[in-house]
Amino acid sequence: MRRPDAERGFTLLELLVALAVFAVAALALVRMEGASIARTADLDQRLLREVVAQNMAAEILTDPLPPGEGQTGGTIRNGGRVFQWQRGVVRDPALGVLAITLSVRETTPGRRSQATTLRFTRLPPA
Repeated sequence: MRRPDAERGFTLLELLVALAVFAVAALALVRMEGASIARTADLDQRLLREVVAQNMAAEILTDPLPPGEGQTGGTIRNGGRVFQWQRGVVRDPALGVLAITLSVRETTPGRRSQATTLRFTRLPPA
């Protein structure tokens, strides 16, 4: 008993087209996953930079003596990583406060990053 053409199944050409469509979709998903992983790593790095900068700002704001005017810098270790920081302090005569700029950049080997910068003010010494 012979089956009609409509019930025979897929032809080789139809299978090849289906595989090509599946391969294109799979490649798009793999690329999207790679981009997602890279963004997640960048967010992790940015978050740690911001935590380091906020911790340093909290120390500056809660220290009984305000920082001296001028530029200073150094390195700090946090979470097993190395960060380079720079602090600039300028007296703002119009407002009567110290304008502080704090910039933090990760310098751990293999993890160089952009800087996170915080700007805030503090009252000068009496």
